[in-house]
Amino acid sequence: MHPHVGAPMGRRRFLALSAGGAAAGAAALSGCAMQVSSGVSGSGETVTVMVNSGDILPEQVQQAKKALGIKIVLVKYDITKLIAMLTSGNPPDLVRGVGAVDSPFFAARDVAEELDPYFARSAVLKLDDLDPVNDLWRYDGRTQGKGPRYGMAKDFSQDSMYWYNTAAFDKAGVDHPSETEPVTFEEWQDTAKRLVQRNKGQTTVFGGSYAGLTRASLLTTMTASAGGSLFNDDFSRADFTTPEARKALAWYVDYCRTKVGPSLIQPDPNGWDGPTYQAGRLAMSNSGYWLGGMIYPDKKLAKASRLAPAPVFAGGRRISACQGGTGLWMPRGAKNKDAAWRVFEWFFGEEPAKARAAGGWGIPTLKSLRSLMPGQEDYEKRVLKVQNNELKHFSVVSFTPYTRADAFDALFNQIAPAAMNGQISVDTLAGRLNSAINDQLKRGKEQVG
Repeated sequence: MHPHVGAPMGRRRFLALSAGGAAAGAAALSGCAMQVSSGVSGSGETVTVMVNSGDILPEQVQQAKKALGIKIVLVKYDITKLIAMLTSGNPPDLVRGVGAVDSPFFAARDVAEELDPYFARSAVLKLDDLDPVNDLWRYDGRTQGKGPRYGMAKDFSQDSMYWYNTAAFDKAGVDHPSETEPVTFEEWQDTAKRLVQRNKGQTTVFGGSYAGLTRASLLTTMTASAGGSLFNDDFSRADFTTPEARKALAWYVDYCRTKVGPSLIQPDPNGWDGPTYQAGRLAMSNSGYWLGGMIYPDKKLAKASRLAPAPVFAGGRRISACQGGTGLWMPRGAKNKDAAWRVFEWFFGEEPAKARAAGGWGIPTLKSLRSLMPGQEDYEKRVLKVQNNELKHFSVVSFTPYTRADAFDALFNQIAPAAMNGQISVDTLAGRLNSAINDQLKRGKEQVG
């Protein structure tokens, strides 16, 4: 048994969990912890799952009760409440997390249960059936992508890919991008400049969006595409001044500055790509396969839409990462591990997994479920062909365990607009980001150590 099981966590270690730094962390630690029922062994247990609304539907809770005899209690995901529950030794039994950026953070803080023994004896989740994307949930104490498994992704996309609307290209007389050969980031931006539509200084149709899931994952991934790493070998420092990181940063700042698409200095009125793309006001959307779940129900839009490979930097590597890989992990202090694992198996390998796969909202993370992906219509077959070809170019791009993506983004969002507005140079921005983000990483490393 692990020494931390059931024991309250050290408070110092957890201040780093909060995006808002020490003040928010301290507030979190004084919060009330939710008691978790330990239930009885086997059927009839209660499993508390902390997720966002929509991750597990009310009808699925009913289905679990019927199929597994386990009562699932849903708690709304809230990082502050999670810290309070972890520090008081009363965590939820399962917690949502974004594999690409959260898994090293929780694993390094010793609060996540190693799941290898559970996978080893599971008849539902077999190791040779796991898609490589699940390696995002591995951490060997130093590097993400290797070592023990701490969670699993519920579904995924290669988030540097993009959808495009052929009607917008045709209207502007622009050739469609290839569905097998990637364009360069420079070509993507030139195309966006040709597709953007403006009226009296207002952008009426965005040429393209390119923001990644978070700026943290976007810049980490783009730096890898340029052939480098945003972080040093032990992930304790970031460096935006290396040629590769600077190339990624300069490209993204230029994308924002030219206002071809939504950004901090030109927000999308809808708040995100989905409704804007559906309305024909976004010619290219930096969203992976999962956006098909929104596109397919509108037959006209579905027929006009194509999925394209992740862009590359001229001379760089062809990398097509997953910046999400959202799934679940089990806290070490969970009271109901066996029942929680049964819910884990059901969620990732049984009815909910099959329903997700069939909806086109993501690629299943079990290879055996890929046959359920939508592929009846011609446009679905076309997208599947592009997506299956792109899977060959997947690789894990490791993230630092010493900060959370939203904390990284909070600093980036304060510092970067000056460069996007042309008030400071990219080199000045790189220096300011280094100093702010490395200060954050240093504090995070102290809290882990």
